Amino acid sequence: MTTLSAPATTRRRRKAPGGAGSLWTATPVTRLILAVTIIISAFPLYYMIVIASRTNTEATDMPPPFLPGGKLGENIQRVLTNPDAHYLTGLTNSLIIACTVTLSVVVISTFAGFAFARLKFKGGKILLLLVLLTMMVPLQQMGIVPLYRLMVSLEWVGSIKAVILPFLLNGFGVFLMTQYTEQAVPNELIEAARVDGASTLRIWWNVVLPAVRPGMAVLGINTFMLIWNDFMWPLIVLTPDNPTVQVAINSLNAKYGTDYVLIFSGTLMSILPLIVVFIAFGRQIIGGLMEGAVKA
Repeated sequence: MTTLSAPATTRRRRKAPGGAGSLWTATPVTRLILAVTIIISAFPLYYMIVIASRTNTEATDMPPPFLPGGKLGENIQRVLTNPDAHYLTGLTNSLIIACTVTLSVVVISTFAGFAFARLKFKGGKILLLLVLLTMMVPLQQMGIVPLYRLMVSLEWVGSIKAVILPFLLNGFGVFLMTQYTEQAVPNELIEAARVDGASTLRIWWNVVLPAVRPGMAVLGINTFMLIWNDFMWPLIVLTPDNPTVQVAINSLNAKYGTDYVLIFSGTLMSILPLIVVFIAFGRQIIGGLMEGAVKA
């Protein structure tokens, strides 16, 4: 009975810590720089928690507090019960809109990227050029008036459909996945699948999707964050009692002053879905990069 020995690259990768490329070779200066970078990046989030767990009087004290208080649960309850914000409705609407748009953009962009990169058809380069031209038109600024008139004619004003429809396709997503497919999926792989009798849909599902997974994760994160943080278009097309989460946070402002604690508490709750999405998609990015490194 014969046993297969590990490849040379794998044997080299199993060496004890201290070899070239190992994290253990990081110098103290490098570790210090990384630690300082992490602290600076995480401080705004930490300070948001500090203010969200305080009262307005404590939040405006000088010097400002740097330790969390004990009012976080009470402040979150104030956000959820605020009659002007409709925060739970906004949170639900944002989840529905962001998830729907992200799924649509990732799937359509992956389909289109595969077609533009590896399927030869007449007019393909012209169509790709038209897609690139759409990236040069700022939809939120130049197209907002005709887009609003379109929503009025469709009688969608006040409905989340008016926020979902204009963003189901993204020119940047098509361009990104086209470039990524050209790099990650060689023509020889497509031709081998054709020889084996695989259909175009089967090739996309079994060959293309596993190879472009890191690119899909990057596109998914960018799209979800973009739609989740969108403020102007939902503010225009939705009603105050049916907002998105960003519009709901804006409604937390008091009429005769700024309730910083309420705004920070609402903002803190609104970033939790972003953290979950980043962790989920980030693992896909890291997994794809590690897979590529092992193949290399």
